[in-house]
Amino acid sequence: MNGNPATEESCRDVILGHWDGFAGAPTAAPLISVEAFQHLVTRGSWVEIQPDAAELTVNGELWRLAIQAALEEHGRVFLPARAEPYYLDAPLILRSGQQLQAAPAAEIRLKPGTNTCMVRNDHIVSGQDAAVPGNGVPDRDIVIEGGIWTTLATSPSQSHGNMRGCADAADSVSGAHGTILLHNVERVRVRNLTIKECRPFGIQIGNASDFFIENICFENHRRDGVHVEGPSSFGVIRGLHGVTGDDIVALNSWDWKHYSITFGPITHILVEDVDVTGTNLFKWASNIRLLAGTKNFASGEVLECDIENCVLQNIRGIRMFQMFDQPNLELGRDNDFADPIGVMRNIFVNRIRLAPSAEAAFQVASNVDGLSIRNVEVPPETTIPALVQIGPLSETYQHGSTDPAKWVEIYSPDKDCTVRNLRLDGISGSLSPDLWVTILEQTPNPDYPRTTPRGGTGKGRVLGQN
Repeated sequence: MNGNPATEESCRDVILGHWDGFAGAPTAAPLISVEAFQHLVTRGSWVEIQPDAAELTVNGELWRLAIQAALEEHGRVFLPARAEPYYLDAPLILRSGQQLQAAPAAEIRLKPGTNTCMVRNDHIVSGQDAAVPGNGVPDRDIVIEGGIWTTLATSPSQSHGNMRGCADAADSVSGAHGTILLHNVERVRVRNLTIKECRPFGIQIGNASDFFIENICFENHRRDGVHVEGPSSFGVIRGLHGVTGDDIVALNSWDWKHYSITFGPITHILVEDVDVTGTNLFKWASNIRLLAGTKNFASGEVLECDIENCVLQNIRGIRMFQMFDQPNLELGRDNDFADPIGVMRNIFVNRIRLAPSAEAAFQVASNVDGLSIRNVEVPPETTIPALVQIGPLSETYQHGSTDPAKWVEIYSPDKDCTVRNLRLDGISGSLSPDLWVTILEQTPNPDYPRTTPRGGTGKGRVLGQN
């Protein structure tokens, strides 16, 4: 920011300035139709379970070898529309300068039981044991465009054995969990496609710079839409719409280790033109998450995973912006947690149309310096207790058990948090101004576990508000 205080306009200009002159992968060579490699197609037989639970025996064509061969020989490959899906039985691997484009109606479907991602870049670098080195060579100038991509999660309880988006059949890269998996990349585009009925994250991207994700439709998608991991910088995410079973966008510089390949700062990200209107799912669906923290590796190395200089604008139908700390509930909160909790700086949120909800729209339980929230439309039917709620949360997750020994705390109710330089402007709707900001202060629940939650000792505070 050239030494000057960051503004929404300066952040946006810097982010978009990185895209001047970049149009995607080299275009000298024409797109080659994969039909020229149809002689490499093999066939198989398997069972697919339909949304009504009916079983269908499929005699399908497996196109992975054909598509991969076309990419290796020509670099730029086109998948035309056809009556049947292009089935994959392993991930497609894209190298620097390659482009995979599909017709809008072309369906690319993961064969049941494959349990991998569908497409990924070549040189993924793990950051599970230490911060990723800054001198690595990324895969560059990759484009993925068009098509309908599905791992065949045809109902909330049915995944056809495709639960995780592993990098390969051996699950050799811990934390991989994407339908489209891009890690250790630079100057990549994913655009104009549909992600339908997938159990892993729609697009998992991290250890990335100069990335552009645009015009993505999520159709009955079961997990996060666009899941960004640190270290990442200078990304544009725009034109998202549809239904996701978890966050439509997650900017997770710190994250649960079995859902993240790398960790580190996230900076200069633009998220705009997002519409999830009408997605009446459970409370964490189709929200936006910013999860910062501090990663403590087993070696003793400590990595600050901050989030800064991000602009989120023109967003419709969102119920909650989640900016709270959340230890790992699946591997054990004492085994994987941020210490200390996260830090965010210069977060600009503008032109927001909220969906009806009974929870605060902005839930902040991290340390933030510079949070601007402008032009928010609060629907008249909302029952939210506050627009912005600052302070630690407490909620008990019972794991379906009546045994309190198996219950866990979801959040970090004993951690204090501070928001500095909070700006609110242009709040419209029936919400009383005295409910625009509330401060939470946890106290221990003396009646726990007879009543929940457990409570805690953490406090929230605001320093500087206009």
